[in-house]
Amino acid sequence: MSADLFVTDCGLVTPLGRGKAAVARALFAGSEAGFAVRGDLLPGRAVEVGAVREPLAALPDELSAYDSRNNRLMQAALAEIAPAIEEATARYGRDRIAVVLGTSTSGIGDGEEAFFAYRRDGRWPQRFDYRMQETGSLADFAARSLGLTGPAYTVATACSSSAKVFASARRLIRAGLADAAVVGGADTLCRMTLNGFGSLEALSKSRCNPFSLNRDGITIGEGAAAFLLQPIPGPIRFLGVGETSDAHHATAPDPEGEGAAMAIRLALEDAGLAASEIGYVNLHGTATPLNDAMEAKAIAGLFGGSVPCSSTKAMTGHMLGAAGGCEAAFLWLTLNPDTNPESLLPPHLWDGARDPALPALNLSAMGTRFSRAGVTAMLSNSFGFGGSNLALILGRA
Repeated sequence: MSADLFVTDCGLVTPLGRGKAAVARALFAGSEAGFAVRGDLLPGRAVEVGAVREPLAALPDELSAYDSRNNRLMQAALAEIAPAIEEATARYGRDRIAVVLGTSTSGIGDGEEAFFAYRRDGRWPQRFDYRMQETGSLADFAARSLGLTGPAYTVATACSSSAKVFASARRLIRAGLADAAVVGGADTLCRMTLNGFGSLEALSKSRCNPFSLNRDGITIGEGAAAFLLQPIPGPIRFLGVGETSDAHHATAPDPEGEGAAMAIRLALEDAGLAASEIGYVNLHGTATPLNDAMEAKAIAGLFGGSVPCSSTKAMTGHMLGAAGGCEAAFLWLTLNPDTNPESLLPPHLWDGARDPALPALNLSAMGTRFSRAGVTAMLSNSFGFGGSNLALILGRA
């Protein structure tokens, strides 16, 4: 069996749309259509969020105990790669495919609605089951839905959750515990998250504005991504990953970006690549003053100011535990000529006001193209609370 791993298929649903083709069109066009103003998430305040508007089908009756919005998002992403998963089960066996998914909110939004009903009616809604909101619900539901009996677990490391699954799944495969893996993640809008970031005074007053002098915080979003990772040739290769845990602060990043930079260096070393061989960086780019400052230092220190980069959160919002997976999917779409025949880079949407306190980065403008002959690898950053940092490198096969 080859030691190389390939990301052979990808499914996703985000504020940019549902499915590879729809998301790719919106991503490279710089769409902002996925944002909506909601007045039901924060007391006395309307807030802009990145929202999935497509209707989501209920789960089958036999999985009704897991029927949360979060799992419905995951079901929509998994449906796009279901044929590829079935082919993999025929190749490896259902007990040899792992399921490793990431989330931070799980089904808390459904738990909130159930609790409000309990306070109003004195009883829990008939449809509510505690399993809907358990953190481990996501992987448990997905494995049951797909009929897979290999290792299955959920990673919950805040905003790096669905990026760390790539490293976790690779360890399972290298250890001989699985031959292939379904990886990805999902997160859902809920009051707990919005109020938590509100209490930290980290929410943008309008829409996030990454790396701008005028940036004032994040915009929350939701979404899901699913991938099939296996040791047979596919369009995109899993080249490298770097993980660090700098534990600088419970919520604030190390201001010098040392943990972030170390994760990127480890990913480059793992991939056997020099920094000059990376053709694009998907920035974590939350638009908080501290995150953007430390990430700009890390990128400038490793790559200088030449590598094209962008934060896609100005098109989706920060999808929290789903951000790493969905942004890995954006790399997949960018590298794949079937979904990006014009070789476009995801644009960086902002007001154009550079912050003189930040190292200058090469933020990709709308319509920026890359040379397929010269670019074979791209990097995505994911940084979570508590200093959970992950850098992921994907490349063209």
